[in-house]
Order: sequence, then structure tokens, then C-alpha cells
Amino acid sequence: MRPRLVIGLPNHGAFLRDGEWGKLVEVAAAAERAGVDAISVADHVVLGGNLGDYPYGSFPGGPDGHWLEPLTTLAAFVGATSTIRLMTGVLIAPLRPAALLAKTAATLDQISAGRLELGVGSGWLKEEYDAVGLDFADRGRLLDDTLAACQELWGPGPSRFQSGHTSLSGIHCEPCPIQRDGIPLWTGGKLHGRNVRRIVTKGIGWLPPPGFSTDEIVEGARRLRSALADDGRIPSSLRLRVLVGPKVDEVGVPTVASTFRNLPTILDTTGATDVLVLHGSFRQRFDGHEEELYDELVAAFDAALEGRDAVTRR
Repeated sequence: MRPRLVIGLPNHGAFLRDGEWGKLVEVAAAAERAGVDAISVADHVVLGGNLGDYPYGSFPGGPDGHWLEPLTTLAAFVGATSTIRLMTGVLIAPLRPAALLAKTAATLDQISAGRLELGVGSGWLKEEYDAVGLDFADRGRLLDDTLAACQELWGPGPSRFQSGHTSLSGIHCEPCPIQRDGIPLWTGGKLHGRNVRRIVTKGIGWLPPPGFSTDEIVEGARRLRSALADDGRIPSSLRLRVLVGPKVDEVGVPTVASTFRNLPTILDTTGATDVLVLHGSFRQRFDGHEEELYDELVAAFDAALEGRDAVTRR
């Protein structure tokens, strides 16, 4: 399978000024025209003052930062695109009632002709759970229950599921997703035992946390492939997304040319199937010129893959 190029779009922060968020739809359309494989948006429902607890470096923005709801944002992208895959990375799934999340995601999958993929996680901010009346300490079980209930609702009805938080009894949630095997689920975060089991039993792939080293990703992928084999699944079926950041030029400006310089090594070392590039990494140079950015990224990505294939054929 050819690795995919995924662009992380900025549905948060200061990318666009107030009243101009609609331009993000134009950016998504530009990514599709350039040949980008997938676009991804992130999630926070509310923010509190405890952002110093962010476990992956410096949090982007303050407690009053602007964050567009990701599923609504993807719905807007549907009307402006027709082929590009639509992803979340990650959606804090337990913050949404399972039946409502299942309905929203299935609707998105139907109107996008089967282009939705959900990257999910339990989140790290206690205030978000407080705001919706859920126990932050129970977020792992809540995530498991939410995903299990959604997958039950995405199958043929009547649906039945029982957990401490969700109860389904003889109900229907139509239409089901258009994708035959249901909506692909990716799990984000560190690979503690519960996350490993979640990926093996409910998902297709892993989204390593920001800041993970190559060695950590390699070891995590090895562990997941071993767990898949133990569960009777094909280890090579694991999907893995890695974040690739650009190098900067002599004046400190990120350059597209340097972004995929080491891509063949990264792919061969990690076995990654998807490569994530953050749009915001290039804002300094390409603000307002997104089509040019995506054209350059796709060309550089394709060139790196062709170079890798040429070396492999020797």
C-alpha cells in the first residue's frame, strides 16, 4: 500500500481571524486539488486554566483559544471536496453520548460517500469531563464503552449493548455508515495495556503522541504487531501515522524541500502507512498561499516515494 500524505489543518488558534473561519473550507478544497490524500482536524470541546498539564510539550494557545468542533468542520469540508479522506486526530470520543456520536459519524460517512476516518482518544483535560458531567478518572472505560456502542450501532439493528455508562436495547440507528466494515477507528496516545487492546480489538491503527521519538514509535509498532498476531490478526494490517516536521533554512523559515528529505528512512524504520504534516508549520511563508504550499508538499512527497522505490528496485 502506498503511504498516504495527511495534512493537519488548523481548526484552532489564530490561523484565521474572527469571522474568517469559512476560509478553512477553501483550504481543504485546495488540499484536494493538489492531490493530498487526507486532511485531519483536532478536538477540544472546552478549555480550562490547567493547560500546563498538557503532556506533549507546549499547548497551542491559551484557555480562551478558539477551537472549531471537528465533526461539524468536516461536514463543511464535505460540500467542498469529493475524494480526499476526512479524519479526526484526535476526537475526544467520550465527551459525546455514544448514540449521538454514532449518528453524527454515520451521517458524515454517508454524505461524504464513505470518506470518514476517526482518530479517537480519551483526552487529558479534566475540565472537559467536568463540563459534560463525566468522571475524568474513568475516561478509559468511557472511551471503550463509547467505541463499542458506536460499533454496535453502526451494524444491522436492532442494537443491544450494556455497560455502566451506556445502555442500548432493541434500537435502530439508520443509516449505517456507507463503509462496509464500519468507520475506520484510529487510537491516539501512549501504548499502555488498555490502548494496545483497544487498537487490536476495535481499530485499524495507532496515532503516536506528538513528540514521540522514532525509537518509541518503532517499539510501539512492534508491540502492536505482536499483539495483533496473538489475537489472530495479520500483523502487517496495522496502520501507523507518523508526524514529519520540516527543517528550516538559514534564516529560520521552514522549507518544503527539507520536509521529506529523510522520508524513505522514516518509512523503512517505522513501517508507517500515513505521514502527517502540520499546515501550521509553514504559516510563516505560505499564509494566504495554501494551494502553492500543497502543490509543493505533494510534489516533494511523491519524489521521496519514487526515490525510495528506485532504491528498492536496485
